[in-house]
Amino acid sequence: MNRFPFKRLALDGAYSLVLTLMCAMVIWALNPHPGFLTNLVYSLSIGGIAFLVSDITRLLLWGEHRIPNWWLFALLIGASVVVAQVAGTALAASIMGHPVDVRHSLTRSGGLMFTTLAMLGATVFFIGREGLLRARAAAASERARAEAVERQAVQAQLQLLQAQLEPHMLFNTLANVQGLIAIDSARAQHMLDQLIQFLRATLTASRAESTTLAREFALAEAYLGLMAVRMGARLAYSLDLPAELAQASLPPMLLQPLVENAIAHGLEPQPDGGAIAVRARREGSLLILSVEDTGRGIDAPPVKPGTRLGLANTRDRLRAVYGERASLSLQAAMPAGALATITLPA
Repeated sequence: MNRFPFKRLALDGAYSLVLTLMCAMVIWALNPHPGFLTNLVYSLSIGGIAFLVSDITRLLLWGEHRIPNWWLFALLIGASVVVAQVAGTALAASIMGHPVDVRHSLTRSGGLMFTTLAMLGATVFFIGREGLLRARAAAASERARAEAVERQAVQAQLQLLQAQLEPHMLFNTLANVQGLIAIDSARAQHMLDQLIQFLRATLTASRAESTTLAREFALAEAYLGLMAVRMGARLAYSLDLPAELAQASLPPMLLQPLVENAIAHGLEPQPDGGAIAVRARREGSLLILSVEDTGRGIDAPPVKPGTRLGLANTRDRLRAVYGERASLSLQAAMPAGALATITLPA
């Protein structure tokens, strides 16, 4: 059984009180002879009973949200006017010490007409308010539906972008394994073992909607360990993740494409290799992630097609999740190399 909507009754009562006070002032302005207090007591008594009879009956019959049957509602208003006029007049007369004359309260056309007009005005007000509330509820429902559709579209876009990133990384690594097989089969086998461990670690993360910085750094470390097998002493790397940022949430696979680009475009083509540093820090309300290398720099021509794919996809993913609140920049590092920086809301 549904509970009676007492909160709605109280809210309607507050509106009814304001309307009743306005009626008292209008009556007093038209006929100031009895005095404002007398008009106020009679208006509150008649208006209060009219409100209680009509609103309680309406809420009992149709509830808080159902639209009433208008023929029955019209009969309810008519009955409320008669009951309020008789009972309200009797109550006010008792309070003020006036003689109670039920017949006079009904035959006095001015009072009965004013009560009827006041009830009609209140009815129009409440009907308009109910329509406005329903319109707002419908608008809120439509906004929620549109947001749900938008979230689904964003998620589909992210999954598509991730699907483009994963083969890119996989084919790069397999090419490295292929290159090692002919010259150092033991290292090729070790690299293949590292690749299997890396793929196992990334399988869940690459399909998740969000991850943590700790997992992102673990994946970056696994990938750099994999590349260290290929490059040997030519690659040095470091990772700096403050403990207080380890559980910060972000979309998965943001750092790995930047690390891969730094290796493929900046360090691996250099005969002497170089170093790469992956860092995270917080600046006020922003989370700053950076991948810095000592490689060939941002002006060097690409040595293989597709080395910029990770940057483009990362920008697209940031835009899809954060809009204008996140960014990815690529600039020259000093004294050499490149610095990729991701800025996110912390």
